[in-house]
Amino acid sequence: MTLNSTSLIIVVFLVKEKINIPWPAQLSFLPYYTAYIIYFLVPVFLTLISLLLSNLLDSDSLEKEDDGKGTSKIMEVEQANNAFLPSYLGYFFVALSVPYFETLVFVFILLFIFTYFSQTLYFNPLFLILKYQFYYLTTTNNIKIFLITKKELKDPKDIDLPKLKRINNFTFIDKGGR
Repeated sequence: MTLNSTSLIIVVFLVKEKINIPWPAQLSFLPYYTAYIIYFLVPVFLTLISLLLSNLLDSDSLEKEDDGKGTSKIMEVEQANNAFLPSYLGYFFVALSVPYFETLVFVFILLFIFTYFSQTLYFNPLFLILKYQFYYLTTTNNIKIFLITKKELKDPKDIDLPKLKRINNFTFIDKGGR
């Protein structure tokens, strides 16, 4: 997840530097932007793999109470799609301002380490392309969690999440469909 959330930095740098793939002679007819498309598709492919691997994570749920009323365990819902955009734009600006590949590798390693150990920035803009949404949910125990789901959440009373996968103690991905 950390690699996927930071990998677009490398794509931006490769496109900025106009680094092309050394095609064999049989593929020399391909336009230069084919390499850029391939650069972009690599993080998309890695994101799809991480989504598949997320099925191996521990299962959890935030189902409605079995009290006859179906009371939700969620008190508050807040959309987080836009909350991470400034951070991600910061990553892009870093990639655009780094002059050398070696510097990019050093900066990328630092960002990767900070992102990994923070355990909070699992925001991957490629999830938005795959129709996932990001939410902060506050439970009835007053614990704020980060949820990645394809569902559109509006009213906390209606939230029922029986098929969650636990990324960490405060981050979950919903595998319950739409």
